[in-house]
Amino acid sequence: MPWVDKDKCVGCEICVEECPVGTIFIKDEKAEIDMSGCIRCGICHNVCPEDAVRHDSEKIPDKIKANVMETKKSMDACEKYLKDENERQKCLNRMIKHFKSEKIIAEKTLEGMETLN
Repeated sequence: MPWVDKDKCVGCEICVEECPVGTIFIKDEKAEIDMSGCIRCGICHNVCPEDAVRHDSEKIPDKIKANVMETKKSMDACEKYLKDENERQKCLNRMIKHFKSEKIIAEKTLEGMETLN
């Protein structure tokens, strides 16, 4: 999914004009994408002269880091509020189950999408 690198965006509005579904707008002189209406056509990527419209795959390392940090935060909170160091491991196990479930959902979704061809 596309996103706008605010450091690169100059607010030229080319992406706004070229978006076939009108989901890109200017806010504070920078482009923003309303993802609820985005059809992921890629036109915004192709027309941006500043290369400010980016692919979400670039954010994968940041998302992984955030997930790990959030898990650690939850583990610390479980131990603190439940007053038992064993709760850290239980929390970690729950988070592992959560992400395994998300992985299965993603894999099954991809399988379903492949049948759309």
